[in-house]
Amino acid sequence: MRRVFVRFFLILGMTMAIAAVGFTFWLRDRYVVPILVYHHIGTPSNNFFILLTVSKESFEYQMAFLRRKGFHAISFDRLIKGIQRGQTFARNTVVVQFDDGYLDNYTNALPILKKYEIPATIFLVSDLIGHAKGFVNWDQVKEMEAHGFIIGAHTRRHSYLPHLTLEQARDEIAGSKKIIEEHLGHSIDFFCYPSGGYTIEVKHLAKEAGFKAAVTTNRGKDRYNFDLFALKRIRMNNDDHRFGGIILWFKLSGYYNLFRQIRYDHQSTSFEFKS
Repeated sequence: MRRVFVRFFLILGMTMAIAAVGFTFWLRDRYVVPILVYHHIGTPSNNFFILLTVSKESFEYQMAFLRRKGFHAISFDRLIKGIQRGQTFARNTVVVQFDDGYLDNYTNALPILKKYEIPATIFLVSDLIGHAKGFVNWDQVKEMEAHGFIIGAHTRRHSYLPHLTLEQARDEIAGSKKIIEEHLGHSIDFFCYPSGGYTIEVKHLAKEAGFKAAVTTNRGKDRYNFDLFALKRIRMNNDDHRFGGIILWFKLSGYYNLFRQIRYDHQSTSFEFKS
């Protein structure tokens, strides 16, 4: 009887070891550079913004964590060029982004990013810049750009694109690019879908406008970010560093997309796309 148990546990151990090796090889080719996205950095102004806000202290902890643990933060354009070339990225690569253009990105996030020498991208809602309370102005945008920020477009009014007509969507996408380019004097290459919402037609409009890539949230079937116009990002939260940093490690692992539930993109819209 003892021999039977010994043999059983030996077989079980070998099976688990083989399975672990097989899973490791399967996982190895599914690494995706984590694109971390933030909104507000500071104290939330109301209950709605709690989910979109990371405190200044937590943000600094997360950026210091990247440096302390040897992560290599690269610019978004470098990521895009690497994907286009079929580059294999090191497992400690990461990209940092911000959405909307909130003033606290300038007052709170920028000094921390400068301190840890971490490049970032900010996607601007063009019609709110310099006009709406709580948003950066164009001089501040230029200063952020001078310190290494890549500037992207996030529509004119933060409209949810799948609910718009063809012409409305085109105006939001191409219009935001035009406005930002007029203020900064150079090409704007990257776009962000508000609330991650896009359709096949909306992707065509982003390409038509001359963007080189576009980011979403967790929409679409592509878990591996092969589609440059549906790049998945990871929303960072205020408490990610708690519980021994397990959640933070998982989000930075490069395999987070494999295990989170996918929200599918809209397959059609109320308008017919015409080239």
